[in-house]
Amino acid sequence: MSTRIAIDSTCLDISARAIKPGSAPSLLLRPCSLRCKAFSGFSPFQAGGNAASGIGTRRGLRVVKAVETVVPAAAAPPSSSIDAKAAAPSQAYPFTEIETKWQTFWEQHQTFRTPDQVDTSKPKYYVLDMFPYPSGAGLHVGHPEGYTATDILARYKRMCGFNVLHPMGWDAFGLPAEQYALQTGTHPAVTTARNVARFRQQLKALGFSYDWSRELSTTDPDYYRWTQWIFLKLYEKGLAYQAEVPVNWCPALGTVLANEEVIDGVSERGGHPVVRMPMKQWMLRITAYAERLLADLDSLDWPDSIKDMQRNWIGKSEGAEVRFQLSAGPGASLPSGSSLTVFTTRPDTLFGATYLVVAPEHPLVAQLATPEQAAAVQAYVEAAARKSDLERTELQKEKTGVSTGSFATNPATGEAVPVWVADYVLGSYGSGAIMAVPGHDIRDHEFAVRFGLPIKQVVAPAGGVEAQLPFTEPGVSVNSSSAELSIDGLTTDAARGSVVAWLEAAGAGSRQVNYKLRDWLFARQRYWGEPFPLVYPEGSDEAVPLPESSLPLTLPDTDHFKPSGTPESPLAAIHSWVNTVDPRDGVTPARRETSTMPQWAGSCWYYLRYISPRFGEALVDPAAEKYWMPVDLYVGGAEHAVLHLLYARFWHKVLYDLGAVSTPEPFHRLVSQGMILGEVEYTAYRDEASGEWTEEVAPGAVPVKVSESEVDKRGDGYVLKSDPGIRVSARAHKMSKSRGNVINPDDVVEQFGADSLRLYEMFMGPLRDTKVWSTRGVEGVHRFLARVWRLFEGGVTDEAPSREQLRLLHQTIKKVGIETEEFRFNTAIAAMMEFVNGVTKSWNNRPRAALEPFVLLLSPYAPHLAEELWARSGHTSSIAYEPWPRPDEALLVVDTVNLPVQVNGKTRGTVQVPAAASQDDVLAAALTNANVAKYTADKEIKKIIYVPAKILNLIVPGK
Repeated sequence: MSTRIAIDSTCLDISARAIKPGSAPSLLLRPCSLRCKAFSGFSPFQAGGNAASGIGTRRGLRVVKAVETVVPAAAAPPSSSIDAKAAAPSQAYPFTEIETKWQTFWEQHQTFRTPDQVDTSKPKYYVLDMFPYPSGAGLHVGHPEGYTATDILARYKRMCGFNVLHPMGWDAFGLPAEQYALQTGTHPAVTTARNVARFRQQLKALGFSYDWSRELSTTDPDYYRWTQWIFLKLYEKGLAYQAEVPVNWCPALGTVLANEEVIDGVSERGGHPVVRMPMKQWMLRITAYAERLLADLDSLDWPDSIKDMQRNWIGKSEGAEVRFQLSAGPGASLPSGSSLTVFTTRPDTLFGATYLVVAPEHPLVAQLATPEQAAAVQAYVEAAARKSDLERTELQKEKTGVSTGSFATNPATGEAVPVWVADYVLGSYGSGAIMAVPGHDIRDHEFAVRFGLPIKQVVAPAGGVEAQLPFTEPGVSVNSSSAELSIDGLTTDAARGSVVAWLEAAGAGSRQVNYKLRDWLFARQRYWGEPFPLVYPEGSDEAVPLPESSLPLTLPDTDHFKPSGTPESPLAAIHSWVNTVDPRDGVTPARRETSTMPQWAGSCWYYLRYISPRFGEALVDPAAEKYWMPVDLYVGGAEHAVLHLLYARFWHKVLYDLGAVSTPEPFHRLVSQGMILGEVEYTAYRDEASGEWTEEVAPGAVPVKVSESEVDKRGDGYVLKSDPGIRVSARAHKMSKSRGNVINPDDVVEQFGADSLRLYEMFMGPLRDTKVWSTRGVEGVHRFLARVWRLFEGGVTDEAPSREQLRLLHQTIKKVGIETEEFRFNTAIAAMMEFVNGVTKSWNNRPRAALEPFVLLLSPYAPHLAEELWARSGHTSSIAYEPWPRPDEALLVVDTVNLPVQVNGKTRGTVQVPAAASQDDVLAAALTNANVAKYTADKEIKKIIYVPAKILNLIVPGK
């Protein structure tokens, strides 16, 4: 049972808290629905938190796990029941009628439809949002930020004479819809269609100028027909293959997850435990394109941070492969003559290799283990299988490992070195084994110290300076000589080259380039995904591709989506679909592949299908592709840097090699919008026993959310108004349902209008920065739009504008144009605000010729209001394709300036002078000013400081 009350303008749900015998009664406060706005200026506080992730820190804003707020009965106010009522829409101007009118007009007239055949002599601008997954939660206010930015550019470019392609669609396959189906018994196709309809309605309500005739969904068989076609081409080129590989198996989700989908040993979605196990899986050979993916980053207009993330993920390293001959320990089953190949980026340190380490999943582990060590090795291997790669390679973690009991021979020294198994080495990197040089590698050093293994210095700093081990910098080789090889005294670079040459001559190794990038695990044991167009003839495990003419291979209609609990897909149980015939003869029984493609498949190439979504002869019309590609502007979150963005680049390069596309890269310019955090939350602390205010660090301190009206700014922090000695924390948090701080854009649109939401999200700060939501900020831009409305309501005349009026207009035209081109939308809006201020304060009339061009500037930002003002000015066509105004440079030249005149640094008057006036002319004019003359009369001017068109300062003797 709960009661809704209001405390200091903050709406809460109150529920009874379990009371221990003998304890004082207390109440547990939790936030009510975000839609509850019973009080004017209501700013909801939040409780809850993401216990799985713990949430971290972003751009200096401390984000903490939320806690339940407990207020003792002594401190709790009396409760009362209040019905929640949504805040009434603003009456500042009739935005509801205006926005409904113009959204209907745009839809009826298909205002933003890009024709299939365009005038290709005109420049093009392909502006694209990373298309969303249509979740049941709908949009929150963080989503429209990027969409608004692309819409401003799309509208601006249309007005600048460009053919614009600005589409929208849905990344609708994947795990979330299937999980919801399991929970509710609703078919994923049903929930997906419902969610798409919800997203579409929300986007249209925000006035985005998408070409809805090109809308697509990855779940449409006409779309995934071509996803399957691309897979067949990958298969033909040997880029799709099956392999027995260690995979991340999540029993709770019943599927294999990519490394990127596992965080700290649990699934990114749901936080379920993940274990490593071998499984035969479909893989894509993305590593074959590693060098091209790396080299072509230099040609892209992308943020350096994103390019660096991809470079690090690809992880190119140059070094050498070294072959160590193995010696089986007593009783080990290792065959005679076995060797172990390792990759090292520091072949110059070969003399310092005092032990080898193999990954727990290395195929030789069991054979290397002696009977004495076998049980410990097996237990260690099993424990490592339960850890994620991130856990295993974390630098701060304590090193663990087990000796196999076998040895290897260092080819440079001839010495026997022990072979260990340790989880800080990954089977997926290099050969799954390393030579450990504890004198010159931090992890190796920690491991050697822990287990008492030899540490040998083989590199010293140049100049004879003593090194503290581990010494990891380049230097000069020492203690590195044998009868076969001597590199003592050589610099690191020279020694590296000498060792590689010796290894190759001795047949003990070779020069090698390695990549951290692994092949893409491309199968999921789920129902809701693209089926693989493959069958296995009876008695064979070799896949046979379906002919292109039989595509698409569609999913069977079923109500059975539940995973079997085994690594088999739910599709395996649908025998009527699984059982088929070999397409080569139409007779031989065959079995379909029952895994499905991952959600990433459809999102790898959707930007191409937008170009010609109904084209039936290929995945894209070649002529249209040559005109529209590459995408000129792609906007989306930086979290996709090493997933979608890398995968899409790989697929595009394959298509480029096939001749299906004309460009080597898909996205020319990439912009990642910053995160929008929830409203600032204020937290003070009460003593749990007494209910008195206390400090956060005090024993028994319990957090209590307080409203903004209860706090005062004090220095660089906040305090309680009622008790200034009590500090209050002020923190903004990432929006999440668990915190209850998600702002629904529908509520903002209802109260202030879509134009206000669009304008506010762009005015909050630079597009790429993290920003904090403030409902008061929305109110501020809403008032600005109301002022614009009143400018035209006050009576626009046909009289000629003055030169000063035109100068202000053309200053604004120039500023807004430049700032829009450079994505500085916040400063473009500021320039428009300055214009309105100037008109309101200084203009005695409202010349049409000076106001209508301003409406053109406003239209990409607040399109509904701009369309209405344009129509009320007598225009019969949409403003969307009106030419963007150009500044008249002649009007930007300032003829005269009002120049401040200072005497001894204090302003004593102003004079109006020509902008290009000389110092002598300005001085003469200044001395005619009565107040200036009062302070300079009969005094010698000792010094004149003149900044042209800015200021004149006269230095005279004091009294």
